Amino acid sequence: MLEFFSVRTRFTSLILSLSLPALVLFVPGLVPSAQAEVIHLKNGRTIWADHVRENGNHIEYDVGEDSYALPKSIVERIEAGGTPPETSSNAPSGVDLQEAAQFAQSENLKNEGVLTEQIIVNDHVDPDALTGLEKKGDDAATATGYLIAAKHEFEKGNLNQAQTYFKSAVRFGPDDPSILNYYAALLLRMGNSSEALHYAEHAARVAPDSPEALAMLGYAQFATDHTPEAIRSWKRSLDLRPNPNLQQQLAKAEREAGAENDFSERESSHFTLHYEGQQSSEAFRHQLVSVLESEYDDLVRSLGVAPRNSISVFLYTQQAFFDVTQSPSWAGAVNDGKLRIPIQGVTTVTPELARVLKHELTHSFVNQLSGGRCPQWLNEGIAQAMEPKSLAPHGRMLAQLFQSQREIPLNALEGSFMNFSDIQAVVAYDESLAAVQYIQDTYGTGDLPRILQRLAQGSSTEAALRTTIHSDYGELQTEVGKYLAGKYGN
Repeated sequence: MLEFFSVRTRFTSLILSLSLPALVLFVPGLVPSAQAEVIHLKNGRTIWADHVRENGNHIEYDVGEDSYALPKSIVERIEAGGTPPETSSNAPSGVDLQEAAQFAQSENLKNEGVLTEQIIVNDHVDPDALTGLEKKGDDAATATGYLIAAKHEFEKGNLNQAQTYFKSAVRFGPDDPSILNYYAALLLRMGNSSEALHYAEHAARVAPDSPEALAMLGYAQFATDHTPEAIRSWKRSLDLRPNPNLQQQLAKAEREAGAENDFSERESSHFTLHYEGQQSSEAFRHQLVSVLESEYDDLVRSLGVAPRNSISVFLYTQQAFFDVTQSPSWAGAVNDGKLRIPIQGVTTVTPELARVLKHELTHSFVNQLSGGRCPQWLNEGIAQAMEPKSLAPHGRMLAQLFQSQREIPLNALEGSFMNFSDIQAVVAYDESLAAVQYIQDTYGTGDLPRILQRLAQGSSTEAALRTTIHSDYGELQTEVGKYLAGKYGN
């Protein structure tokens, strides 16, 4: 997301004060229902962790399988116990894919519990066990075995390996709605929404009264720009079984459908433009699509990947934009799998609008390259770098912020920025850009795609950093501070 009418200039003089209200910072990987330890920072922010310990001048803490460190000087106190709030999804398809995955499997398959013990050994898939199932000639059991393996890799974030197992599961159980639904969820996560729709439609045909199959069909329809069909599928699912999270998705789709009731469409090589005719001229729409296509080609050259599906672009009035996206006031454009741009009063593609388009389009490429697993700071940092945006106007103040140890820890910026205040958003965006510029200037632009590829393969952010730039979060934070001091310090 990028602020269309930039809030940055309005808050330049306020960044260093950081007399901010308390902000809960979410670290992905923390199970929402788990009892956690709470790290309270001196600047009022909060980090939830599984375990916390002191090590010299640092506070170390664990979140899932990953470990992080903070300077002890920025920590006010640590409290034991508590239940962390839930985080928001950064789904690349415009829907909450974590929620979608919960609808993937409608019931346990034959002998799933017994087979799981055979196939998952020491938290790893045993290929020999899968081969043994195939040799027995029981297609149903073999399909279940491959589904178990696929789910295991999916939940660990190893999406490519999960897809391999899902293909085998479908081969042995081509009409099983549980397998079809779960495979559709994986394909949505990988940004392949058109193929996901194929499997979701098949699942709904073989199980027309399954609330799970109908819910998954709705997710796939919404991601492929079939919003009216998604609304119908979700309503049927909710009639069969109420679900508050699905009800929220339905409300979002209905807001979108209401705002876009009179929209027309225009297709180009890589985009489908949705617009209300009276809000923009044909010349402006032609210019906008031409700019998007040019920026698309430039991003393919820079990042070496292209999104699998056509990208939907929606042009809104200012009010319709906020009605549909429910975004904070500082936001001016959104990419939730669909590029949503407010254009009220805009008659030509200005340099600023071109940067907005490049920024939002970059998110589609980053999500494709990372399998939807890119932390928000890296996603926003790359998007700003690709605009390109300069850190120079705020570099000196950001350097002072790091020097006084009042920056936001990067590992606390893995989740969405959507709940940030105006000032908090400015700092989060600037830190994100600073980290990416440091990586580019120190290691080269080529390491950014390599980090994203590691994430797509299932690595945690810290593991991906270690294997590419050989720095963990703590080291990266320190080096970014030195980089800013050397480039913008007194």
